[in-house]
Amino acid sequence: MIHFKYNRSNLRPANGTHQNGGGLMTSTSIPTIVKKQKEFFHTGETRDVAFRKHHLHRLREWIRSHEAKISHALKEDLNKSTKEAYTTEIGITLKEIHTALNHVKQWSRPQRVPTSLIHFGAKSWIQPEPYGSALIIGPWNYPFQLLVAPLIAAIAAGNCAVIKPSELAPHTSSLIREMVEELFEATYIKVIEGDAETSTELLAQPFDTIFFTGSVPVGKIVMEAAAKHLTPVTLELGGKSPVIVDNDADISLAAKRIAWGKTINAGQTCIAPDYLLVHRDVEEPLIKGIQAAIRENFGEHPLRHPDYPHIINRRHFDRLSHLLENGEILSGGVMDPKLPAIEPTLIGEVSWDDPIMNDEIFGPLLPVIPFDNLDEMIEKVRSKPKPLALYYFTSSKEKEKKILESLPFGGGCINDTVMHFASPYLPFGGVGPSGLGNYHGKHGFDAFSHHKGILKQTTRFDMPFRYPKSKVGLSIIRKLLR
Repeated sequence: MIHFKYNRSNLRPANGTHQNGGGLMTSTSIPTIVKKQKEFFHTGETRDVAFRKHHLHRLREWIRSHEAKISHALKEDLNKSTKEAYTTEIGITLKEIHTALNHVKQWSRPQRVPTSLIHFGAKSWIQPEPYGSALIIGPWNYPFQLLVAPLIAAIAAGNCAVIKPSELAPHTSSLIREMVEELFEATYIKVIEGDAETSTELLAQPFDTIFFTGSVPVGKIVMEAAAKHLTPVTLELGGKSPVIVDNDADISLAAKRIAWGKTINAGQTCIAPDYLLVHRDVEEPLIKGIQAAIRENFGEHPLRHPDYPHIINRRHFDRLSHLLENGEILSGGVMDPKLPAIEPTLIGEVSWDDPIMNDEIFGPLLPVIPFDNLDEMIEKVRSKPKPLALYYFTSSKEKEKKILESLPFGGGCINDTVMHFASPYLPFGGVGPSGLGNYHGKHGFDAFSHHKGILKQTTRFDMPFRYPKSKVGLSIIRKLLR
């Protein structure tokens, strides 16, 4: 492990204690935290790339050494298995840190760009700089990864940050607070726990950037609050992400990958396949294949499987159970309000106007809608709000191209589901109602950076044609600017 040594006492108190300890803050102390973070940012410490890498190294070592505790917290909050916890939460954050450590020095360098003839004698560059103080609000469905991944980007870009975990995942929230208090001083990174009232108080503060992951309705509230300070925002939202299976797809493979993508975290995933559009010619074999894949993964009785994820709370369980009142249950449908949990459920005879097709499902329910004509299906999907993700199964490059050019969406996969999220080299984010901005890898660094455009002009000579007294100035400018 690489060790760096800093002399500033406000990075780590000499006695090992932490100022402003504890995660629960009163409304009067929140402005103080933000003020002190802004003051620390202006010391310039966080701009040093060695400083950023030092803290990323420490964060990585903490995650590695506390992997079992992280998995346990996720098990307590969502009944996630050790494999799912590592695959979808721990491993992704470690990969993000690895990518940032390898590239942050390069990302932080000024980037030379061409200079036009009108600026003869000058040189131009783009200089990334951190915004300053960042607010990161995380969701409950991936309570570790979806809070820590943006934090990694904020650190890599050189910011201070206040992070607000979801109160609906209390075990993970408490663990993140423990992690941050052990690794960082409150003037640099601070966890503030609490409910919606706490979030409201945080949003009233003059942060320099806000990163929010959550629902569309709350995203609108965040954007409205940010507008009062003209604060730049990144919104990672959701929406109804379709999975489309055409008649020339590998049906057996599509069934396995759809079942896997839908049942991760019991469907409580912003990019989970929200509804299935399947060509009528392959509807029956695809449904049978998905049912078989579910049985293979979780047995005949998924609710008895020790690694089948739970619904986050009773309120969301009740919401999901009401969605089963329309349509025909093709398989699944068994519910246990005590856990709470619902089996992976395929639903047929679904109308586009049914309640289950109005909002993001965010659970293990998959409506199935057959189609006969690809163009008509495209028009129907295009009439809906732009989704966060889209998945298309086909063996035709022509139809693949048609789907990609005809339908707007945040990101997605051809012949797979969900996997695009795990790449640190692809931007992840929505478009329109499904989000604003993106992150992961370099895109995360950019989300927490302002890119200054700089032109440095020579003082060795001056071009007189730009000044009002030049008689030939306009003709020269016309030639240079055409």
